[in-house]
Amino acid sequence: MALLFDTVSNDIKSAMLAKDKIRLEALRGVKKEFLEAKTAKGSEGDLNDETAVKIIQKMVKQRKDSATIYTEQNRPELAEKELAEVAVLEEYLPKQLSAEELEKTIREIITQVGATSAKDMGKVMGAATKALAGKAEGRLISEAVKRLLA
Repeated sequence: MALLFDTVSNDIKSAMLAKDKIRLEALRGVKKEFLEAKTAKGSEGDLNDETAVKIIQKMVKQRKDSATIYTEQNRPELAEKELAEVAVLEEYLPKQLSAEELEKTIREIITQVGATSAKDMGKVMGAATKALAGKAEGRLISEAVKRLLA
């Protein structure tokens, strides 16, 4: 399996040939973040897919937040651009769990850690965040855990 870094690099070339500006801009941003992570202090000069997915998730969250702000500021054209980039970035993320799958998984985790009340939220969140890394947004995990422990 090709590394996510290589896939993004190849897709940049494809976007250039297709003259797809939004896709090209989004992927160049991803590659920039990947290169920064590869050359960051403490990294061995390589980037595994797990770290790459975390970087893309962070970028998706930033763009969604920006789109929300642009919408509130009555700048729909900027919000559309951010959301278009989100669509491109999400292609590189693992398939997200549906609400039902998320709830089922969290119920299993609650049973595993023996949680009984909202006081056990920290234990459940720790296990759930590890188990669901890349498969669901942290905010959705948190909301589901709160609801199920209440």
